[in-house]
Amino acid sequence: MKFNQDIIDELNILLQYDLSNIEQGIKIHHDADPRVVAAAARLFNKKLIDKVDGGYLTSSGITTAKHVQAISGLLT
Repeated sequence: MKFNQDIIDELNILLQYDLSNIEQGIKIHHDADPRVVAAAARLFNKKLIDKVDGGYLTSSGITTAKHVQAISGLLT
């Protein structure tokens, strides 16, 4: 399976989280790019973040973000 644009948008949001401080969340503003807003909503529906507009990573989100950041580090 190839990464489609929706998955890439979700991965990019997960890359924004600072895993050295999981008590720090992110905020996706309502006037952000509609693709980003939609990606955050999908991550919320997948139970990877606790708010539809960002918020904090859930425990599954932390695990996922660790994998995403590791892959990003290997590829860059």
